[in-house]
Amino acid sequence: QVQLVESGGGLVQAGGSLRLTCAASGGTFGSYAMGWFRQAPGKEHDSVAVINWSGFTTYYADSVKGRFTVSRDNAKEMVYLQMTNLKPEDTGVYYCAAGMTEAQAMGVIPPDYWGQGTQVTVSS
Repeated sequence: QVQLVESGGGLVQAGGSLRLTCAASGGTFGSYAMGWFRQAPGKEHDSVAVINWSGFTTYYADSVKGRFTVSRDNAKEMVYLQMTNLKPEDTGVYYCAAGMTEAQAMGVIPPDYWGQGTQVTVSS
């Protein structure tokens, strides 16, 4: 079993920055593709960013491309989401997820594991 715990969310003004962290335990972290999702109020989870097992390949939603950066440190069993130039529409609960495939990490196929989420609120 893999446990994922997100942290780093908070309240920021538009144009500000946050770095989210997902800490993993209980599995072989380096074997998993990792994804970041967000759930805006009243909406389903949407894929935000994906990083493959090695960190060599990344994907981003069009809405965040150029503003967000996903990275990972397999030795520390951590994945990060650096968010800059935040906008009010970025508000939501951010979740990290793990899967053996990139398709799972982006939610095309349900991920194997989910974290509990961390709230990000961006004010105007």
